[in-house]
Amino acid sequence: MTSLNDFTPPFDDERALRADIYRLLGALLLAAPDADLLDWLGGLETEEDDSPLALHWQALARAATNSKPDALTQAHFGHLVGVIQGDVVPYASWYWNGRLMDEPLVVLRRDLRRLGIARAAHSNDPEDHLAALCEVMALLIESASETVNTSEATFFLRHIAPWAERCMADLARVETPFYACLGELGQHFFALERERLVLMDKQDTSSDLIASASLDTPAGASDR
Repeated sequence: MTSLNDFTPPFDDERALRADIYRLLGALLLAAPDADLLDWLGGLETEEDDSPLALHWQALARAATNSKPDALTQAHFGHLVGVIQGDVVPYASWYWNGRLMDEPLVVLRRDLRRLGIARAAHSNDPEDHLAALCEVMALLIESASETVNTSEATFFLRHIAPWAERCMADLARVETPFYACLGELGQHFFALERERLVLMDKQDTSSDLIASASLDTPAGASDR
């Protein structure tokens, strides 16, 4: 994803960390980590507490230490890509409607145009891939103005919150420890973001995205 707005005002450390986490999750969902990223993940120093988020980071770091790039390349293909489809299909349309490139993608593309965000020229994946949505969230967080803060909350609640936790819960059930740990971490992180952004959204319900037509959750979507 590339932003049409090159101006990035200053933002605090917490927002910077959230943007970094979104980008890391997106990168790991999109492709297997290379040796350098795997080494970096294995050396992560987390908060020494028993909070669920810290424990999930510690588990991912241990899994990274015990993993090899070639093995994760094969695992990524099996779990998230597949010959026809992987064990997990990380697209909003799939989790909403059980089909790829469906109505949620149409609505998402309309909202991305409003936000001035376009798909990167080198990307072949539809914009409703969870990795692409994570990149959008990073861009919105880094923009940091009050107007974009509202868009940040509304975008997440509309396009990520309804399905991303279920997607990551599915990933947490795969047999590869690294990707199972990634799924558990992502599921918990998205739950925390949902709580945070629901509060942000309540502070201002005048967003352009809210004013646009809503997308109702299809019957049975929660069972996919």
